[in-house]
Amino acid sequence: MIGAAPLDTAFYARPAEAVARDLLGTLIVSTVGDETTIARIVETEAYIGPHDPASHAAERIGRTSRNATMFGAPGFAYIYRSYGIHWCLNVVTDTVGFPAAVLIRAIEPVAGIETMRRRRWPDREPGPDTHIGSGPGRLGVALGITGTLDGHPLEQPPLQITAGTVVGPTRFTKGPRVGITRAMDWPLRFSIRGNPHVSR
Repeated sequence: MIGAAPLDTAFYARPAEAVARDLLGTLIVSTVGDETTIARIVETEAYIGPHDPASHAAERIGRTSRNATMFGAPGFAYIYRSYGIHWCLNVVTDTVGFPAAVLIRAIEPVAGIETMRRRRWPDREPGPDTHIGSGPGRLGVALGITGTLDGHPLEQPPLQITAGTVVGPTRFTKGPRVGITRAMDWPLRFSIRGNPHVSR
């Protein structure tokens, strides 16, 4: 629901797998650059702790300057740069000192769509709206997210996550994570069933 209150810390202070499932249908509200864009989360991936070999904070890596936000309080944005190009949005979960997070993999535009199109395709004709946020790098561009928001509390502007549409147990799918080389078969990717904005 547009205008709903931001999700509170208690929502995120749970295992990453549960948070990833329950983020489906919620809304990201971005007011970056004084331009409001709103999008529904339609796909997520959980990274469930230091025992998760695919996590940026896996035991073999430990705490670094890059992943330090993951060791902090739940409900904060963990933002990293993928392949040196794309800013990717994650939300920190669980408890302080236990590094776990949920990657936001895809969004469905709700409001501010012209702004999202302009950001995604600044120098050419826009592609289909289903490609605006169908991947973590794409949605980062569409919402104006950069590394300056790493460690940002998601209860406050310019980046918030609020309540949205409840996604019942028959309306989502669960399967292996993608784009990783370790623990690829762990069923920790969640998406709204049949939603055309889900990444491919």
